[in-house]
Amino acid sequence: FLNYFGLRLYIMVLPLSLLRSAQGHPMMVELKNGDTYNGHLVNCDSWMNLNLREVVCTSREGDKFWRMPECYIRGNTIKYLRIPEDVMNLVKEEDADLKNARVKARGRMGRGRGRGRGRMFGRGGNRGVGRGGHHSNRGRGRGSNVRGGGRSDNKKL
Repeated sequence: FLNYFGLRLYIMVLPLSLLRSAQGHPMMVELKNGDTYNGHLVNCDSWMNLNLREVVCTSREGDKFWRMPECYIRGNTIKYLRIPEDVMNLVKEEDADLKNARVKARGRMGRGRGRGRGRMFGRGGNRGVGRGGHHSNRGRGRGSNVRGGGRSDNKKL
Protein backbone atom coordinates (compact mmCIF):
# COMPACT_ATOMS: atom_id res chain seq x y z
CA PHE A 1 0.00 0.00 0.00
CA LEU A 2 1.10 3.56 -0.64
CA ASN A 3 0.04 6.35 1.67
CA TYR A 4 -0.71 9.90 0.52
CA PHE A 5 2.99 10.85 0.77
CA GLY A 6 3.85 8.11 -1.73
CA LEU A 7 5.66 6.06 0.92
CA ARG A 8 5.19 2.32 1.06
CA LEU A 9 3.28 1.16 4.13
CA TYR A 10 3.54 -2.32 5.55
CA ILE A 11 0.71 -3.67 7.62
CA MET A 12 1.60 -6.30 10.18
CA VAL A 13 0.37 -9.74 9.19
CA LEU A 14 0.89 -12.85 11.26
CA PRO A 15 3.34 -15.20 9.52
CA LEU A 16 1.20 -18.33 9.71
CA SER A 17 -1.87 -16.61 8.28
CA LEU A 18 0.37 -15.25 5.51
CA LEU A 19 1.71 -18.72 4.75
CA ARG A 20 -1.74 -20.29 4.74
CA SER A 21 -2.91 -17.66 2.26
CA ALA A 22 0.20 -18.19 0.11
CA GLN A 23 -0.57 -21.86 -0.55
CA GLY A 24 -0.36 -22.56 -4.27
CA HIS A 25 1.68 -19.39 -4.94
CA PRO A 26 5.40 -19.16 -5.79
CA MET A 27 7.86 -18.18 -3.07
CA MET A 28 11.56 -18.06 -2.36
CA VAL A 29 12.94 -19.52 0.87
CA GLU A 30 16.44 -18.78 2.10
CA LEU A 31 17.84 -21.11 4.73
CA LYS A 32 20.24 -20.23 7.53
CA ASN A 33 23.03 -22.07 5.69
CA GLY A 34 22.59 -19.80 2.64
CA ASP A 35 20.84 -22.21 0.26
CA THR A 36 17.74 -20.89 -1.51
CA TYR A 37 14.65 -22.79 -2.64
CA ASN A 38 12.26 -21.40 -5.26
CA GLY A 39 8.95 -23.21 -5.65
CA HIS A 40 5.20 -23.24 -5.11
CA LEU A 41 3.96 -23.64 -1.55
CA VAL A 42 1.87 -26.78 -1.14
CA ASN A 43 1.39 -26.87 2.62
CA CYS A 44 2.65 -25.42 5.90
CA ASP A 45 2.09 -26.25 9.56
CA SER A 46 2.21 -24.34 12.85
CA TRP A 47 5.99 -24.90 13.16
CA MET A 48 6.48 -23.22 9.76
CA ASN A 49 7.53 -26.50 8.13
CA LEU A 50 6.94 -26.13 4.39
CA ASN A 51 6.18 -28.44 1.49
CA LEU A 52 7.18 -26.98 -1.89
CA ARG A 53 6.68 -28.35 -5.41
CA GLU A 54 8.43 -27.57 -8.72
CA VAL A 55 11.51 -26.53 -6.73
CA VAL A 56 14.80 -25.08 -7.90
CA CYS A 57 17.48 -25.20 -5.21
CA THR A 58 20.47 -22.87 -5.45
CA SER A 59 23.67 -23.37 -3.46
CA ARG A 60 25.05 -20.72 -1.11
CA GLU A 61 27.63 -19.59 -3.66
CA GLY A 62 25.06 -19.51 -6.47
CA ASP A 63 27.08 -21.80 -8.74
CA LYS A 64 25.08 -25.04 -8.35
CA PHE A 65 21.40 -25.63 -9.16
CA TRP A 66 19.11 -28.60 -8.54
CA ARG A 67 15.62 -29.13 -9.88
CA MET A 68 13.31 -31.21 -7.67
CA PRO A 69 9.65 -32.16 -8.10
CA GLU A 70 8.98 -31.50 -4.40
CA CYS A 71 10.79 -30.88 -1.11
CA TYR A 72 10.19 -30.51 2.60
CA ILE A 73 11.82 -27.66 4.56
CA ARG A 74 11.97 -27.73 8.32
CA GLY A 75 10.76 -24.45 9.84
CA ASN A 76 13.67 -23.83 12.21
CA THR A 77 16.16 -23.80 9.30
CA ILE A 78 14.45 -20.88 7.51
CA LYS A 79 16.15 -17.49 7.53
CA TYR A 80 13.52 -15.62 5.51
CA LEU A 81 10.74 -16.01 2.95
CA ARG A 82 10.11 -13.90 -0.12
CA ILE A 83 6.44 -13.84 -1.09
CA PRO A 84 4.86 -11.98 -4.06
CA GLU A 85 3.11 -8.65 -3.46
CA ASP A 86 -0.27 -9.95 -4.69
CA VAL A 87 -0.26 -12.60 -1.95
CA MET A 88 0.40 -9.88 0.63
CA ASN A 89 -2.59 -7.92 -0.69
CA LEU A 90 -4.72 -11.07 -0.63
CA VAL A 91 -3.87 -11.64 3.04
CA LYS A 92 -4.75 -8.05 3.95
CA GLU A 93 -8.13 -8.42 2.22
CA GLU A 94 -8.82 -11.71 4.01
CA ASP A 95 -7.93 -10.16 7.39
CA ALA A 96 -10.23 -7.21 6.69
CA ASP A 97 -13.08 -9.58 5.75
CA LEU A 98 -12.51 -11.58 8.93
CA LYS A 99 -12.62 -8.43 11.07
CA ASN A 100 -15.87 -7.31 9.41
CA ALA A 101 -17.41 -10.74 10.01
CA ARG A 102 -16.46 -10.56 13.70
CA VAL A 103 -17.97 -7.09 14.08
CA LYS A 104 -21.22 -8.25 12.48
CA ALA A 105 -21.38 -11.34 14.69
CA ARG A 106 -20.75 -9.27 17.83
CA GLY A 107 -23.61 -6.94 16.85
CA ARG A 108 -26.06 -9.86 16.66
CA MET A 109 -25.22 -11.26 20.06
CA GLY A 110 -26.46 -8.27 22.03
CA ARG A 111 -25.18 -6.92 25.28
CA GLY A 112 -27.42 -8.62 27.84
CA ARG A 113 -26.19 -10.38 30.93
CA GLY A 114 -26.90 -13.80 29.52
CA ARG A 115 -28.49 -16.73 31.33
CA GLY A 116 -25.95 -17.15 34.08
CA ARG A 117 -23.56 -19.99 34.69
CA GLY A 118 -25.82 -22.45 36.39
CA ARG A 119 -26.33 -23.49 40.00
CA MET A 120 -22.77 -24.54 40.80
CA PHE A 121 -20.55 -21.87 39.38
CA GLY A 122 -22.51 -18.63 39.41
CA ARG A 123 -21.47 -15.63 41.41
CA GLY A 124 -19.60 -16.85 44.45
CA GLY A 125 -18.46 -20.08 42.84
CA ASN A 126 -18.57 -23.38 44.68
CA ARG A 127 -18.73 -22.18 48.28
CA GLY A 128 -19.79 -23.86 51.46
CA VAL A 129 -18.61 -27.33 50.65
CA GLY A 130 -18.04 -29.46 53.74
CA ARG A 131 -15.59 -32.28 54.30
CA GLY A 132 -17.45 -34.74 52.16
CA GLY A 133 -17.29 -32.76 48.94
CA HIS A 134 -20.14 -31.20 47.03
CA HIS A 135 -22.13 -34.31 46.21
CA SER A 136 -21.74 -36.05 49.53
CA ASN A 137 -24.84 -36.98 51.49
CA ARG A 138 -23.01 -37.32 54.77
CA GLY A 139 -22.72 -33.79 56.06
CA ARG A 140 -19.83 -32.69 58.25
CA GLY A 141 -19.72 -35.20 61.10
CA ARG A 142 -19.41 -38.95 61.34
CA GLY A 143 -22.20 -41.19 60.30
CA SER A 144 -23.59 -43.31 57.55
CA ASN A 145 -24.62 -42.39 54.08
CA VAL A 146 -28.16 -41.85 55.37
CA ARG A 147 -29.32 -38.34 54.65
CA GLY A 148 -28.81 -36.27 57.75
CA GLY A 149 -25.89 -38.33 59.11
CA GLY A 150 -26.21 -40.01 62.52
CA ARG A 151 -25.12 -43.37 63.81
CA SER A 152 -26.03 -46.50 61.91
CA ASP A 153 -27.16 -48.45 64.98
CA ASN A 154 -29.49 -45.61 66.11
CA LYS A 155 -28.14 -45.60 69.67
CA LYS A 156 -27.96 -42.37 71.55
CA LEU A 157 -24.85 -41.50 73.44
